[in-house]
Amino acid sequence: MTKCLQTMELFVEVARAKSFSRAALVLGVPKSTLSRQVAELERSLGVQLLSRTTRKVELTDAGSRYFERCQHIVAEAQFAHEEIQGLASTPAGPLRVNMPIDFGTDFLAESLMAFSRRYPDVTFHLDMAAPDHAGQVFHACDVAIEIGEQPSPTRIARQLGSISAYLYAAPSYLAARGTPVHPDHLASHECMEFRATPGARVTRWPLHRNGEHIEFHPGKRFSMNSASMLRRLATLGAGIAVLSEVAAQQEVAAGRLLRVLPDWEVGPFPVYAVTETRLLPVKTRTFVEFLTERLQGDWSRHAKRSAARALDVRAETD
Repeated sequence: MTKCLQTMELFVEVARAKSFSRAALVLGVPKSTLSRQVAELERSLGVQLLSRTTRKVELTDAGSRYFERCQHIVAEAQFAHEEIQGLASTPAGPLRVNMPIDFGTDFLAESLMAFSRRYPDVTFHLDMAAPDHAGQVFHACDVAIEIGEQPSPTRIARQLGSISAYLYAAPSYLAARGTPVHPDHLASHECMEFRATPGARVTRWPLHRNGEHIEFHPGKRFSMNSASMLRRLATLGAGIAVLSEVAAQQEVAAGRLLRVLPDWEVGPFPVYAVTETRLLPVKTRTFVEFLTERLQGDWSRHAKRSAARALDVRAETD
Protein backbone atom coordinates (compact mmCIF):
# COMPACT_ATOMS: atom_id res chain seq x y z
CA MET A 1 0.00 0.00 0.00
CA THR A 2 2.88 2.37 0.81
CA LYS A 3 4.46 1.81 -2.60
CA CYS A 4 1.09 2.39 -4.28
CA LEU A 5 0.69 5.70 -2.47
CA GLN A 6 4.22 6.74 -3.42
CA THR A 7 3.52 5.96 -7.08
CA MET A 8 0.28 7.97 -6.88
CA GLU A 9 2.26 10.91 -5.53
CA LEU A 10 4.68 10.70 -8.46
CA PHE A 11 1.83 10.54 -10.96
CA VAL A 12 0.04 13.50 -9.35
CA GLU A 13 3.19 15.63 -9.61
CA VAL A 14 3.67 14.77 -13.30
CA ALA A 15 -0.01 15.53 -13.98
CA ARG A 16 0.26 18.90 -12.26
CA ALA A 17 3.49 19.89 -13.99
CA LYS A 18 2.52 18.34 -17.36
CA SER A 19 6.20 17.54 -17.65
CA PHE A 20 8.41 14.70 -16.43
CA SER A 21 11.40 17.06 -16.27
CA ARG A 22 9.68 19.68 -14.08
CA ALA A 23 8.11 17.01 -11.86
CA ALA A 24 11.48 15.30 -11.41
CA LEU A 25 12.98 18.63 -10.38
CA VAL A 26 10.24 19.25 -7.80
CA LEU A 27 10.41 15.71 -6.39
CA GLY A 28 14.18 15.47 -6.46
CA VAL A 29 14.26 12.16 -8.36
CA PRO A 30 15.82 11.26 -11.73
CA LYS A 31 13.56 11.76 -14.71
CA SER A 32 14.20 8.19 -15.86
CA THR A 33 13.05 6.81 -12.50
CA LEU A 34 9.92 8.93 -12.61
CA SER A 35 9.08 7.85 -16.16
CA ARG A 36 9.60 4.18 -15.30
CA GLN A 37 7.41 4.36 -12.19
CA VAL A 38 4.53 6.01 -14.06
CA ALA A 39 4.84 3.49 -16.91
CA GLU A 40 4.63 0.65 -14.36
CA LEU A 41 1.53 2.27 -12.86
CA GLU A 42 -0.11 2.37 -16.29
CA ARG A 43 0.73 -1.29 -16.92
CA SER A 44 -0.69 -2.31 -13.55
CA LEU A 45 -3.93 -0.40 -14.24
CA GLY A 46 -4.16 -1.56 -17.83
CA VAL A 47 -4.88 1.97 -19.15
CA GLN A 48 -2.89 4.88 -20.54
CA LEU A 49 -2.92 7.78 -18.07
CA LEU A 50 -0.66 10.20 -19.94
CA SER A 51 -0.30 11.14 -23.57
CA ARG A 52 3.38 11.83 -24.17
CA THR A 53 4.93 13.82 -27.00
CA THR A 54 8.37 15.36 -27.39
CA ARG A 55 6.96 18.74 -26.38
CA LYS A 56 4.40 18.10 -23.66
CA VAL A 57 2.54 15.65 -21.46
CA GLU A 58 -1.26 15.63 -21.33
CA LEU A 59 -3.76 13.64 -19.28
CA THR A 60 -5.92 11.14 -21.13
CA ASP A 61 -9.59 10.83 -20.17
CA ALA A 62 -8.73 7.93 -17.89
CA GLY A 63 -5.76 9.91 -16.54
CA SER A 64 -7.98 12.88 -15.69
CA ARG A 65 -10.39 10.69 -13.72
CA TYR A 66 -7.54 8.95 -11.93
CA PHE A 67 -5.85 12.27 -11.16
CA GLU A 68 -9.00 13.70 -9.56
CA ARG A 69 -9.11 10.75 -7.16
CA CYS A 70 -5.39 10.50 -6.54
CA GLN A 71 -4.74 14.14 -5.67
CA HIS A 72 -7.25 13.99 -2.81
CA ILE A 73 -5.78 10.72 -1.53
CA VAL A 74 -2.24 12.10 -1.67
CA ALA A 75 -3.29 15.34 0.06
CA GLU A 76 -5.03 13.47 2.87
CA ALA A 77 -2.05 11.17 3.32
CA GLN A 78 0.33 14.14 3.51
CA PHE A 79 -1.96 15.88 5.99
CA ALA A 80 -2.16 12.79 8.22
CA HIS A 81 1.60 12.29 8.04
CA GLU A 82 2.29 15.86 9.10
CA GLU A 83 -0.22 15.74 11.93
CA ILE A 84 1.23 12.52 13.34
CA GLN A 85 4.80 13.77 13.15
CA GLY A 86 3.88 17.08 14.74
CA LEU A 87 5.22 19.20 11.89
CA ALA A 88 2.59 21.92 12.19
CA SER A 89 5.25 24.51 13.07
CA THR A 90 7.73 23.52 10.35
CA PRO A 91 6.25 23.77 6.84
CA ALA A 92 8.40 22.16 4.16
CA GLY A 93 8.34 21.04 0.57
CA PRO A 94 7.27 22.60 -2.74
CA LEU A 95 4.50 25.20 -2.64
CA ARG A 96 2.83 25.94 -5.99
CA VAL A 97 1.12 29.33 -6.17
CA ASN A 98 -0.86 30.80 -9.07
CA MET A 99 -1.29 34.60 -9.08
CA PRO A 100 -1.77 37.53 -11.46
CA ILE A 101 1.68 38.66 -12.52
CA ASP A 102 1.21 42.37 -11.81
CA PHE A 103 -0.42 41.85 -8.43
CA GLY A 104 2.28 39.38 -7.48
CA THR A 105 5.01 41.82 -8.43
CA ASP A 106 3.45 44.90 -6.83
CA PHE A 107 1.93 43.41 -3.68
CA LEU A 108 3.18 39.90 -2.92
CA ALA A 109 6.92 39.85 -3.70
CA GLU A 110 7.95 41.21 -0.28
CA SER A 111 5.56 38.84 1.50
CA LEU A 112 6.98 35.88 -0.41
CA MET A 113 10.47 36.84 0.66
CA ALA A 114 9.38 37.24 4.29
CA PHE A 115 7.70 33.82 4.24
CA SER A 116 10.74 32.18 2.64
CA ARG A 117 13.01 33.62 5.34
CA ARG A 118 10.73 32.36 8.11
CA TYR A 119 10.29 28.89 6.54
CA PRO A 120 13.51 28.07 4.63
CA ASP A 121 12.44 24.46 3.95
CA VAL A 122 9.61 25.61 1.67
CA THR A 123 10.43 25.90 -2.03
CA PHE A 124 8.30 28.09 -4.31
CA HIS A 125 6.94 27.32 -7.75
CA LEU A 126 5.16 30.46 -8.96
CA ASP A 127 2.78 30.41 -11.92
CA MET A 128 2.10 33.98 -13.02
CA ALA A 129 -0.18 33.15 -15.94
CA ALA A 130 -3.96 33.25 -15.69
CA PRO A 131 -5.45 29.74 -15.99
CA ASP A 132 -7.41 28.93 -19.15
CA HIS A 133 -10.30 27.72 -16.99
CA ALA A 134 -10.99 28.18 -13.29
CA GLY A 135 -11.38 24.44 -12.76
CA GLN A 136 -7.99 23.64 -14.32
CA VAL A 137 -5.74 25.78 -12.17
CA PHE A 138 -5.51 23.26 -9.32
CA HIS A 139 -3.98 20.67 -11.61
CA ALA A 140 -0.80 22.75 -11.33
CA CYS A 141 -0.92 24.59 -8.01
CA ASP A 142 -1.76 24.35 -4.32
CA VAL A 143 -3.31 27.79 -3.93
CA ALA A 144 -4.46 30.49 -6.36
CA ILE A 145 -4.63 34.22 -5.61
CA GLU A 146 -7.67 35.80 -7.28
CA ILE A 147 -8.92 39.38 -7.33
CA GLY A 148 -12.41 40.75 -7.84
CA GLU A 149 -15.50 38.60 -8.03
CA GLN A 150 -16.28 35.82 -5.55
CA PRO A 151 -14.65 32.59 -6.81
CA SER A 152 -16.72 29.59 -7.82
CA PRO A 153 -18.69 28.06 -4.92
CA THR A 154 -17.08 24.70 -5.77
CA ARG A 155 -13.76 26.12 -4.52
CA ILE A 156 -12.71 27.15 -1.03
CA ALA A 157 -12.02 30.89 -0.91
CA ARG A 158 -10.57 32.87 1.98
CA GLN A 159 -10.46 36.64 1.67
CA LEU A 160 -6.98 37.98 2.33
CA GLY A 161 -8.06 41.60 2.23
CA SER A 162 -9.09 44.14 -0.37
CA ILE A 163 -7.35 46.81 -2.42
CA SER A 164 -8.51 50.18 -3.62
CA ALA A 165 -7.44 51.94 -6.75
CA TYR A 166 -7.71 55.35 -8.41
CA LEU A 167 -8.07 56.89 -11.85
CA TYR A 168 -4.95 58.02 -13.70
CA ALA A 169 -4.15 59.59 -17.05
CA ALA A 170 -1.19 61.22 -18.78
CA PRO A 171 -0.90 65.04 -18.73
CA SER A 172 -0.87 64.94 -22.56
CA TYR A 173 -4.22 63.10 -22.64
CA LEU A 174 -5.85 65.52 -20.19
CA ALA A 175 -4.50 68.51 -22.11
CA ALA A 176 -6.03 67.17 -25.33
CA ARG A 177 -9.32 65.81 -23.99
CA GLY A 178 -9.96 67.87 -20.88
CA THR A 179 -10.04 66.83 -17.23
CA PRO A 180 -13.28 65.23 -15.94
CA VAL A 181 -14.58 66.77 -12.72
CA HIS A 182 -17.30 64.19 -12.04
CA PRO A 183 -17.74 60.47 -12.92
CA ASP A 184 -20.62 61.45 -15.23
CA HIS A 185 -18.03 63.01 -17.53
CA LEU A 186 -16.16 59.69 -18.00
CA ALA A 187 -18.59 58.56 -20.72
CA SER A 188 -16.98 61.03 -23.13
CA HIS A 189 -13.45 59.79 -22.41
CA GLU A 190 -11.31 56.84 -23.46
CA CYS A 191 -11.55 54.59 -20.39
CA MET A 192 -9.41 51.49 -20.78
CA GLU A 193 -10.87 48.23 -19.54
CA PHE A 194 -9.26 45.33 -17.73
CA ARG A 195 -10.29 41.70 -18.25
CA ALA A 196 -8.63 39.01 -16.12
CA THR A 197 -9.00 36.36 -18.84
CA PRO A 198 -10.30 36.31 -22.43
CA GLY A 199 -14.09 36.25 -22.41
CA ALA A 200 -14.28 37.39 -18.79
CA ARG A 201 -16.63 40.17 -17.80
CA VAL A 202 -15.22 43.68 -17.72
CA THR A 203 -14.00 44.77 -14.32
CA ARG A 204 -16.48 47.55 -13.55
CA TRP A 205 -15.42 50.76 -11.85
CA PRO A 206 -17.25 51.13 -8.50
CA LEU A 207 -16.52 54.77 -7.65
CA HIS A 208 -16.95 56.07 -4.10
CA ARG A 209 -16.80 59.48 -2.44
CA ASN A 210 -18.12 60.30 1.04
CA GLY A 211 -20.93 57.75 0.84
CA GLU A 212 -21.77 58.54 -2.79
CA HIS A 213 -21.53 55.50 -5.10
CA ILE A 214 -21.48 55.36 -8.91
CA GLU A 215 -20.99 52.31 -11.13
CA PHE A 216 -19.18 52.93 -14.40
CA HIS A 217 -18.52 50.35 -17.13
CA PRO A 218 -15.41 51.29 -19.11
CA GLY A 219 -14.28 50.14 -22.50
CA LYS A 220 -14.02 51.66 -25.93
CA ARG A 221 -10.79 51.09 -27.80
CA PHE A 222 -8.50 49.27 -25.38
CA SER A 223 -9.15 46.03 -23.48
CA MET A 224 -6.40 43.95 -21.85
CA ASN A 225 -5.49 41.53 -19.07
CA SER A 226 -2.21 43.15 -18.02
CA ALA A 227 -1.99 45.93 -15.47
CA SER A 228 1.54 46.70 -16.68
CA MET A 229 0.31 47.29 -20.22
CA LEU A 230 -2.59 49.32 -18.86
CA ARG A 231 -0.16 51.54 -16.97
CA ARG A 232 2.16 51.88 -19.97
CA LEU A 233 -0.63 52.86 -22.36
CA ALA A 234 -1.90 55.39 -19.85
CA THR A 235 1.53 57.07 -19.74
CA LEU A 236 1.46 57.24 -23.55
CA GLY A 237 -1.83 59.12 -23.52
CA ALA A 238 -4.16 56.28 -24.59
CA GLY A 239 -6.79 57.13 -22.00
CA ILE A 240 -7.84 56.89 -18.36
CA ALA A 241 -6.89 53.78 -16.39
CA VAL A 242 -7.67 52.31 -12.99
CA LEU A 243 -4.44 51.52 -11.14
CA SER A 244 -3.50 50.81 -7.56
CA GLU A 245 -1.56 53.58 -5.88
CA VAL A 246 1.40 51.21 -5.56
CA ALA A 247 1.39 50.49 -9.30
CA ALA A 248 1.13 54.16 -10.26
CA GLN A 249 3.41 55.81 -7.72
CA GLN A 250 6.62 55.87 -9.81
CA GLU A 251 4.84 57.24 -12.88
CA VAL A 252 3.15 59.91 -10.77
CA ALA A 253 6.46 60.89 -9.16
CA ALA A 254 8.03 61.21 -12.62
CA GLY A 255 5.13 63.35 -13.88
CA ARG A 256 4.03 60.80 -16.47
CA LEU A 257 0.63 60.23 -14.79
CA LEU A 258 -1.80 62.42 -12.88
CA ARG A 259 -4.68 61.44 -10.59
CA VAL A 260 -8.06 61.98 -12.20
CA LEU A 261 -11.06 62.72 -9.96
CA PRO A 262 -8.66 62.67 -6.98
CA ASP A 263 -11.39 62.62 -4.33
CA TRP A 264 -12.99 59.50 -5.85
CA GLU A 265 -11.82 56.01 -4.94
CA VAL A 266 -12.33 52.88 -7.08
CA GLY A 267 -13.07 49.62 -5.29
CA PRO A 268 -12.40 48.05 -2.99
CA PHE A 269 -11.61 44.86 -4.89
CA PRO A 270 -11.49 41.76 -2.67
CA VAL A 271 -8.44 39.48 -2.85
CA TYR A 272 -8.90 35.75 -2.21
CA ALA A 273 -6.69 32.76 -1.56
CA VAL A 274 -8.50 29.90 -3.34
CA THR A 275 -7.94 26.19 -2.77
CA GLU A 276 -9.72 23.09 -3.95
CA THR A 277 -10.27 21.65 -0.47
CA ARG A 278 -10.31 22.69 3.17
CA LEU A 279 -7.92 19.84 3.97
CA LEU A 280 -4.65 21.65 3.35
CA PRO A 281 -1.05 20.56 3.88
CA VAL A 282 0.78 22.48 6.57
CA LYS A 283 2.82 24.49 4.06
CA THR A 284 -0.32 25.71 2.23
CA ARG A 285 -2.33 26.44 5.37
CA THR A 286 0.56 28.34 6.94
CA PHE A 287 1.14 30.34 3.75
CA VAL A 288 -2.52 31.43 3.52
CA GLU A 289 -2.57 32.41 7.21
CA PHE A 290 0.71 34.31 6.77
CA LEU A 291 -0.64 36.29 3.80
CA THR A 292 -3.89 37.06 5.62
CA GLU A 293 -2.09 38.51 8.63
CA ARG A 294 0.58 40.36 6.70
CA LEU A 295 -1.44 41.77 3.83
CA GLN A 296 -4.44 42.90 5.86
CA GLY A 297 -2.05 44.85 8.07
CA ASP A 298 -0.16 46.34 5.11
CA TRP A 299 -3.32 47.25 3.21
CA SER A 300 -4.94 48.75 6.30
CA ARG A 301 -1.98 51.07 6.79
CA HIS A 302 -1.93 51.86 3.07
CA ALA A 303 -5.66 52.72 3.13
CA LYS A 304 -5.13 55.14 6.03
CA ARG A 305 -2.30 56.89 4.17
CA SER A 306 -4.46 57.13 1.02
CA ALA A 307 -7.37 58.59 2.99
CA ALA A 308 -5.07 61.19 4.53
CA ARG A 309 -3.73 62.17 1.11
CA ALA A 310 -7.28 62.47 -0.26
CA LEU A 311 -8.15 64.86 2.57
CA ASP A 312 -5.07 66.94 1.73
CA VAL A 313 -6.14 67.11 -1.94
CA ARG A 314 -9.66 68.25 -1.04
CA ALA A 315 -8.28 70.84 1.39
CA GLU A 316 -6.05 72.26 -1.37
CA THR A 317 -8.94 72.55 -3.83
CA ASP A 318 -11.44 74.10 -1.37
